[in-house]
Amino acid sequence: MSRIGKQPIVIPEGTDVSMADGYITVKGKGGELRKKLHEDVIVTIEDGSVIVTPANDSPLAKALWGTFSSLIQSMVSGINTPFEKKLSVEGIGYKVNLKDSVLVLDVGFSHQVEVPVLEGLEVVVEKNEVTVRGADKERVGQFAADVRAVKKPEPYKGKGIRYVGEVVRRKEGKRAAA
Repeated sequence: MSRIGKQPIVIPEGTDVSMADGYITVKGKGGELRKKLHEDVIVTIEDGSVIVTPANDSPLAKALWGTFSSLIQSMVSGINTPFEKKLSVEGIGYKVNLKDSVLVLDVGFSHQVEVPVLEGLEVVVEKNEVTVRGADKERVGQFAADVRAVKKPEPYKGKGIRYVGEVVRRKEGKRAAA
């Protein structure tokens, strides 16, 4: 039995959760999120809470029970308080700019790398720190991962794009023979 799936998801005030045509929709001050439900999961909305139950005793239904409960919980919390990821760009001459809805990265290549900002996300650039905010946890994390993948931090000097607070294991360089 899923410990996460058994917990009812409390709907805060100002948030509207509805179901129609196999989709669950969460509306609130942060916008609107919509997710397609799997047929092995039953979602009911009653008394200001959302309850997720498996449709049958198959292993897939039991696996999706906690997963969909967690996804719906993330949707409800993301609508009320947006999720946030911070990235830091470190290296001499490395720069980040935001032009319209495109993130422009100068990270040691012979050219600038342009990453289009996904719809529904807010990107703020301050010096060499990029903050990604949005109601959809999955989109925020994926966009941050895509930006980080442009130039991962290297182990010798630590240059590259990393999450704020991420620890990069540093290697010792070659030594001259004495």
